[in-house]
Amino acid sequence: MDVYATLEEKIGIERSVKWEERDLPVTLYGSIARTARLYGERNAISFQLLSDPDSRSETLTWSELLEKVTQAANLFRSLGIERNDTVALLMPNCTETVVAQLGAMVAGIANPINPLLDSDQIAGILRASNARLLVTLKAFPKSSISELAAKSVALVPDVEHVLEVDLKRHLSPPKSWIVPFVRPRKSVAHAARVSDFNGMLGGARSDGLEFDDVDEDRVAALFHTGGTTGVPKLARHRYSGMLFNGWAGSTIGLNFKETLICPLPLFHVFAAYPAVMSAVATGCHVVFPTPAGYRGEGVFQNFWRLVERWKATYMLTVPTALAALMQNELNADVSCLKAAISGSAPLPGGLFARFEESTGVRILEGYGLTEATCLVSVNPLRGTRKVGSVGIPVPYVDVRILKFGDGGEVTGELGSGETGEICISCPGVIPGGTYVDSERNRNLFADEKWLRTGDLGYLDDDGYLWITGRAKDLIIRGGQNIDPVWIEEVMSRHPAVALAAAIGQPDDRLGEVPCMYVELIQGADAESSDLARFAETEIRNSLARPVHLEILPELPRTSVGKVFKPSLRKLAIKRVLSERLEQAGLIGG
Repeated sequence: MDVYATLEEKIGIERSVKWEERDLPVTLYGSIARTARLYGERNAISFQLLSDPDSRSETLTWSELLEKVTQAANLFRSLGIERNDTVALLMPNCTETVVAQLGAMVAGIANPINPLLDSDQIAGILRASNARLLVTLKAFPKSSISELAAKSVALVPDVEHVLEVDLKRHLSPPKSWIVPFVRPRKSVAHAARVSDFNGMLGGARSDGLEFDDVDEDRVAALFHTGGTTGVPKLARHRYSGMLFNGWAGSTIGLNFKETLICPLPLFHVFAAYPAVMSAVATGCHVVFPTPAGYRGEGVFQNFWRLVERWKATYMLTVPTALAALMQNELNADVSCLKAAISGSAPLPGGLFARFEESTGVRILEGYGLTEATCLVSVNPLRGTRKVGSVGIPVPYVDVRILKFGDGGEVTGELGSGETGEICISCPGVIPGGTYVDSERNRNLFADEKWLRTGDLGYLDDDGYLWITGRAKDLIIRGGQNIDPVWIEEVMSRHPAVALAAAIGQPDDRLGEVPCMYVELIQGADAESSDLARFAETEIRNSLARPVHLEILPELPRTSVGKVFKPSLRKLAIKRVLSERLEQAGLIGG
């Protein structure tokens, strides 16, 4: 097994054999079939609808998962889906989501969609992906996904089929008996043909594909990325990038003996690739607790007991989830956990230290992005962890720190410790063809090879990657660049602070000035004036001290748990405008 812990070991793996010459399957189906041959009776995926550790769950072995994926792929082909056709999925996490997502990648192109988007955005994604079939939920208590799907499909006549998944089968009596009586009714009609997913799946052939699994690399998924306003961008993913992410999991230390607990959504690359594809590549076991993952009812309160139930050896997480877990009792034996793998957003050092001290669970911070089919770097399990860094780039990922001119041209490559834009090349990057919309690929690559991430950072002498912020998030105060991550890092050290987010708010004279929003630890007794005094004392650079500091009950988050700064900018803009109008006498005080 190629496990690395240093830059030298990473380079040694790369030099031992070229990526293209590694003895790996070319297609996703070939990889699943190989793993089923090796580990057929071992657990592949598990799902439980409710967060109670004693509640009913469902587990598929690798042999059973192969059969289900085979059925799904054959079903999609029987409904007219060819290799260049798209199957969209508007689904929470569940067994059927994994089966349908993998089956769609085998038969055609999978397009997972965030159910927290609105119907216009979802319809825009369906049109952009040319989706012909949608897999979604049957109307279910406490879920609006079915209604949302109906509204979206009504706006997209090209969607011919809707396959519905009924979560009722994951419940035991008497709860399962109640569902038919409280099931919401859809109020929107559409022209697509609606069928039961599991019913049709059961009628499909399970012992082999009814079409040729052509042994060549191709685009097999479209994942959307971007904010929660407008139509998100669609990034293409090839088999090579997917399987590279799975293989990269083995270089971190994953193998068939491990169990990952993954409360992250399958419409996001963090769950789809470092979790599911690592399992496909290594034969490890992935557990999905509740349809909404970390957002599920009772998950934070029961999380440690779920870890104990499943004997999870790794947990996938994000900083906001770590902050929430800190506010719940460690009420179980979690000695089975080797590490928590954190990504999606920078992890403040204060939160890092408090979490490890209170739980005894090691954190491995990593970095990835949708445009690169996810994984870029991670701190090694064995070897040096550098707190604040996102670790060493995984083998076959080449990172360059580049400097650009005003016209977007490369003006130089920066050396160790010098901050510039992080640019990457790896098997998960599609040069020139990352996005479906060709206009979005303009100026996305340096020298037609290096993907421009938009993230700022540097490499140190040991090859560790450090992210200092997003280029678009920099606060530019009177021409001086201020990194919000640095301000957030300082504020996270306050014992009452769970999360901190710094943004630039408009200023007539300076253009922007720092503004800070804070979420407190549950039960903490602190006033904004206390935090302001802390900032005044601890933030040495006077230009970086927030001119406004506000405590919110909860910082806004995206569906994957990132702090959503556009919402905070709107709050700041609204406040600043109100102050100006009041000063001008146009509104009352």
